[in-house]
Amino acid sequence: MTAAAYRNLALATLGFLITFWAWNLISPLGNAFKAGLHLTDLQVAMLVAAPLLVGSLGRVPIGALTDRYGARVMFPLVSALTVVPVLLLIPVKSSYGGLLAVGFLLGLGGTTLAIGVPLVNAWFPPAGRGLALGVLGMGTGGVALSGYLTPRIHHYDENLPYLVVAFALAAFAVLAALLITDHPAGSVPQASLATRLGGAGRPRVTWELAGLYATGCGGILALGVYLPTYLGTWYHLDAVEAGTKAAGFALVAAVFRPVGGWCADRVHPAVVTAWALGLAALAAIVQAFDPALNPVGTLDFLIMAAGLGAAGGSVFALLSRVTPQERIGGVTGIVGAVGGLGGFVPPLVLGAVHRGKGTYSLGFMLLSDLALAGCLYALGRMRTADTARTREA
Repeated sequence: MTAAAYRNLALATLGFLITFWAWNLISPLGNAFKAGLHLTDLQVAMLVAAPLLVGSLGRVPIGALTDRYGARVMFPLVSALTVVPVLLLIPVKSSYGGLLAVGFLLGLGGTTLAIGVPLVNAWFPPAGRGLALGVLGMGTGGVALSGYLTPRIHHYDENLPYLVVAFALAAFAVLAALLITDHPAGSVPQASLATRLGGAGRPRVTWELAGLYATGCGGILALGVYLPTYLGTWYHLDAVEAGTKAAGFALVAAVFRPVGGWCADRVHPAVVTAWALGLAALAAIVQAFDPALNPVGTLDFLIMAAGLGAAGGSVFALLSRVTPQERIGGVTGIVGAVGGLGGFVPPLVLGAVHRGKGTYSLGFMLLSDLALAGCLYALGRMRTADTARTREA
């Protein structure tokens, strides 16, 4: 592995971190918007989930465009464009409709997963890709960064978080344009965007990977964005304390992504995924019984974060094993889109269940069921996956 490989990994991880902070700007302020705009639980859930929808679906075309134009073009372009919705949050912050509309645009920041994975995958050999992709996945710590810093900066000045993130995005866009390089051995596909997306979506294994990633990373995203609201509503924490605990959850999930990737370099990624999702399922069952937050609930959330984070790292190690390099962007886009949608739905479900039943227990039981199903599927089916499957018509 060369210095260029490590340079591109570092830059991709940094870009992932900053764009994910932008993607998650609204969530840590959910309770502040709820109080200031007199919103219902469901309206807050829709507000914090809105960026997830566009960030998820946008990964499909962004991944295909990355296959065609490379990360050298796409990373600075997406980072620079994300500055626009971040700054638009300032004039619309007093309007629920405006926040919702800009929240959808803010989803652009969540598409960088489909740029970073093809870039890193091309620079690292198969034996080290699990760990490298796991390190890249630490960029999801942008959710933790947002959860910790955004409410604190907002408390000092309500416009300052948006200005800080906009500056960080612009600075990274310049840095990426100067320093990111695509692997020289990479081939440029000549087929049309529709043809390449069809080729990426045709194999069954793409959707199998997508389902597993929706459970792992979708769970991280769902809890990462909704946890401040949940902790504020159920445990009556203020915005800063709830944001801090949510940041801790996201940080543990981010740290365990390279752990999952490292394990997947040594044990079959499907086995690592199964164990990680099984751990998350057990933790979700415990939380369904509404334990006291300190210390049981806090420890339980950290265990859940570790399991979901490790699963996120091992799923992408599995993806790199079964996907030809020329399709990595397209397949990552589809897998990332479904994974992001896995994060879009649970906040809405949790908000709706709490509104209708006055409890979050059912939502956590549903999460445990999904994680257990993913555990069994990974163990029983995905251990036989190979690259040949992705070439099936």
